[in-house]
Amino acid sequence: MTGRLARIFLLLSAALVLGGCGIYSFSGTSIDNDVETITIGFFEYKAQTVNPSLSNDLTEALRTRFRRMTRLEQVEQDGDLEIVGRITGYAVSPAAVTANEVAARNKLTVTVQVDFINRKHPEEDFENQSFSNYAEYDSTNSLDAVEQTLCAEIIDKIIEDIFNATVAQW
Repeated sequence: MTGRLARIFLLLSAALVLGGCGIYSFSGTSIDNDVETITIGFFEYKAQTVNPSLSNDLTEALRTRFRRMTRLEQVEQDGDLEIVGRITGYAVSPAAVTANEVAARNKLTVTVQVDFINRKHPEEDFENQSFSNYAEYDSTNSLDAVEQTLCAEIIDKIIEDIFNATVAQW
């Protein structure tokens, strides 16, 4: 029993030490203690093919991720961290072709470019970093029929990548 209590004490001690250092958190972020605010700008739509809700959906998903996964206060301008982005690509292409040279599956790809500014630690800044992801769908479906579901899936993947590149630094 004493060995079990010692292990529990050791685990709790490690959790307190890691949680108290301010750089590591159990959400996977590594945000320095002096960073307290973030500004997430609206993602402009610059792609040739139009999806009228994608800019808003992507921007709100990113803001929600930071609200849920970090301690950072979101401010309208001049945050310690700032993320600005543009949707630069929105395209459908064949993903799998049948023997009759007809697309059996299609792929919707979304590409965004992101600028990240860290006013407290400028060595972590990056500009025009491209993030792209896709989702496939059966070509018997029209894009209109599956677009909303595909976009939600793609947004989740892109948000994860942006989050990791900015505050998880993976």
